[in-house]
Amino acid sequence: MSVGEEIRTEQDKPQQSLGTSAARNLATTTKSVPQMQEISSRWLLRMLPWVNVQGGAYRVNRRLTYSVGDGRLTFVKTGDRVEVVPAELSELPALRDYEDEEVFAELARRCEQREFAPGSEIASFGSTNDEVFLLAHGKVEKIGTGPYGDDAELGMLADGAYFGDQALLDPDALWEYTARAVTTCIVLTLSRQHFEQVAERADSLREHLRALRAVPEQSANRYGEKEIDLAAGHHGEADIPRTFVDYEARPREYELSIAQTVLRIHSRVADLYNQPMNQTEQQLRLTVEALKERQEHELINNREFGLLSNCEYDQRIQPHDGVPSPDDLDELLSRRRGTKFLLAHPRAISAIGRELNKRGLVPETIDMSGNRIPTWRGVPIFPCNKIPVTEARTTSIIAMRTGEAEQGVIGLQQAGIPDEIEPSLSVRFMGINEQAVINYLVTAYYSAAVLVPDALGVMENVEIGRWR
Repeated sequence: MSVGEEIRTEQDKPQQSLGTSAARNLATTTKSVPQMQEISSRWLLRMLPWVNVQGGAYRVNRRLTYSVGDGRLTFVKTGDRVEVVPAELSELPALRDYEDEEVFAELARRCEQREFAPGSEIASFGSTNDEVFLLAHGKVEKIGTGPYGDDAELGMLADGAYFGDQALLDPDALWEYTARAVTTCIVLTLSRQHFEQVAERADSLREHLRALRAVPEQSANRYGEKEIDLAAGHHGEADIPRTFVDYEARPREYELSIAQTVLRIHSRVADLYNQPMNQTEQQLRLTVEALKERQEHELINNREFGLLSNCEYDQRIQPHDGVPSPDDLDELLSRRRGTKFLLAHPRAISAIGRELNKRGLVPETIDMSGNRIPTWRGVPIFPCNKIPVTEARTTSIIAMRTGEAEQGVIGLQQAGIPDEIEPSLSVRFMGINEQAVINYLVTAYYSAAVLVPDALGVMENVEIGRWR
């Protein structure tokens, strides 16, 4: 018998029992609730202390701090030509609080583009400092002389930094360190000669510099805060200094941000298709999950209050070799007291693990809600996929001290809003339209505040794609 005849013979046999396909019509199907790939661990929302805000705003009062223009410069690249955004020159200490856009444009035009190969000296210790360097791209290390005469690294600079700004105000300025290119560097230079030529023709800049030089040097502590005069160790009837604690005249206020959407459900679906699961409940559940994902994304990346944008310049560090080594993590932790936790992209955590493995180190772990979280020096490293990864496969690692009592980073919310289902999150019925569609307004209010600058630190330009 051939194979075809055998198959036909099996098909011709009479059916002796109920088939499974027909039987399933009478069976009850076990269903899962709707699943969603976008849901992440959201450790930032879970670990951040939330402070209830009345009136929709939170004011951070601080001691008076003298601004020195510490910030980042922004550049525009057209082909192989790099230019500094003129208004960004106000980040230079000599130009802080100066606002003449025409003068900024003229200074930007006088900047000269230069390129330095890896290992070359950009400036040498003890030489005359007659130009300011604006670092558009690359990494530069500052090298000084150690206590025993050997070289000592003073810091690492990266994209957007500047150095040598003393040249604009002091004609006798000397380089107090050696600046060496670690990678290929593209810099813009503005010489003191060109700066003075512009000042000679611009009355507003000349008056600004005259007023700046006339201001006496303010007594400040190492954090830039106005010094509180004290006396200690004196004997007899010594004159005790008089002092007071000055506050910032215009403290920063953080207004609550908002994330909203209108959820639409047809009344027929809400009425008829609610067994075994309530359709309205499931639609709201998934919508709230998406809203919380956006909330965490904004807390990391928002330009107004996001952590990456609000980290002070002197609290940003660069990894010495690109990859996140144990030495770099130690440097990040040393910038603040009582670091509560680190936030890193899962790929950055993997890169940290590779570097530890190279040195034969095994990180300790702690249990957090049933999850084993790696730590460094006892500080947990939580994953956060909202931290961006660039096309060059670089990312950032965030370190935080949290809580109002610790002068740290806090989350802001306003509990008790109408139709609230969670603190600062509401679902409000908006009515039914003429097409019998029910509308619900889903709203979340939130923000974050950094109480003092050293509560937040960031390791930037962390390479995550190097395997050797």
